[in-house]
Amino acid sequence: MHLFINSLAASAGGGLTYIRNVIPYMAATPGLRVTVALTPGLREEFRAFANVDFVELEVSASRRFWHEQFVLPSLIRQCRAEVLLSAGNFALRNSPVPQILLSRNSLYTSADFYRDLLSRSEYRTWLDSRLRGLMARRSIAWADITVAPSEAFAAELRSLTGSSRIRAIHHGFDREAFARDKSPLAPKVEQTLKTAEGCVRLLFVSHYNYYRNFETALRALPLLRDRLAGRAVKLLLTCRLATGANPGAYRPEAAAKLVRDLGVSDMVIELGAIPYRQLHHLYGRADIYVTPAYTETFAHPLVEAMSSGLPVVASDLPVHREICGDAALYFPSFSAEQLADRVTEVATCVNLSARLSGAGLGRTAAFSWRKHIDKLLSIARSLAAGA
Repeated sequence: MHLFINSLAASAGGGLTYIRNVIPYMAATPGLRVTVALTPGLREEFRAFANVDFVELEVSASRRFWHEQFVLPSLIRQCRAEVLLSAGNFALRNSPVPQILLSRNSLYTSADFYRDLLSRSEYRTWLDSRLRGLMARRSIAWADITVAPSEAFAAELRSLTGSSRIRAIHHGFDREAFARDKSPLAPKVEQTLKTAEGCVRLLFVSHYNYYRNFETALRALPLLRDRLAGRAVKLLLTCRLATGANPGAYRPEAAAKLVRDLGVSDMVIELGAIPYRQLHHLYGRADIYVTPAYTETFAHPLVEAMSSGLPVVASDLPVHREICGDAALYFPSFSAEQLADRVTEVATCVNLSARLSGAGLGRTAAFSWRKHIDKLLSIARSLAAGA
């Protein structure tokens, strides 16, 4: 079978993590030929896979949708692909071959996200997201099958669209591949991490954006300082709360001001972006993983944290409960007080921390990229046979 993958949207976050993990497994699948459309910057990561063809397209974010709709169809015909995998939330309106759509962006369906944008006076982003949400909903009708990364999000999409052609296939995880790179963290990062030794180290892996709800985590810090009196607390961030330091158009200035206003500058460590291949070193230097996100579709860092033996404190979302089960403590997404309560429980109870850690290590066995790809290819082969 010849599969064409449109990964032009993979630039950061979960989309990039997905492509980085999927392509090596696709390349190792017998009887499968793969052509991948991607940006030139990503091509360097996959030069080792000689049995995968790449189409490099330099496309700006503003022109990507137009390019996909009017340029990709001819490329798909030229390479004689049998099935299209659209990996970026939007489907081709007139795909020349059967099409599987990967829908993994819950922002377009999140009422909390739209309220958040209005509270920040982000009216242009609100309108743009509404329009993209409409296109994402229509894309589900354009695709032959839509695949969501969790049952919780699949159920949300079914309720929103009324479509019965939506499947849930968990994203995978490969601990061996995740921890394979032994190169050390950058000296500056190592030096910064050493300043947090002996503290209660909370880790939050994300570039800055609104839906990960950084502000709730920041508001919990002065509460933790009081509740864990005598023990210093550090929040490790894999981003910088500075203009232009993060992908996308999200503005971190309000979060940076909140850090100053709360008087917690000494508790926040902005490490900046850490290469994905080295993230396992960072998980190994933390005590508790926290996420106050108010919407998610899968959340790869939760699986990465559990595989590293970290107890998890997560916002109470159906997706988080589906992924973590009893390996996490949960709190309402916007409650800094209850976030502080849950972290305090874990930080002060060795037995609880050990129980969560053990449960997390067990949970990670449920996620496999091989299983994910086998299920995806089963759908693709069925579509190809029907065509």
